[in-house]
Amino acid sequence: MNIIAEFIRTKRREAGLTQEEFALRAGLGLRFVRELEQGKETVRMDKVNQALAMFGMCAVPGKADRPCVQEEKTENG
Repeated sequence: MNIIAEFIRTKRREAGLTQEEFALRAGLGLRFVRELEQGKETVRMDKVNQALAMFGMCAVPGKADRPCVQEEKTENG
């Protein structure tokens, strides 16, 4: 199993979420979550990062020097 699949599965279980609950909260499809946790190698990186963002993490090539998910700007800032 790959490290991202293991991380997501472990963190999801620690949070007490089923795959279906996690998929709903992350805005992902249940099929995608299942394939991700099974270590499927052809998953979309944007969706992987969407899943990882639930735990404050992201996947990047090399060292990340900025957050994966950028905060939305408001009218006041």
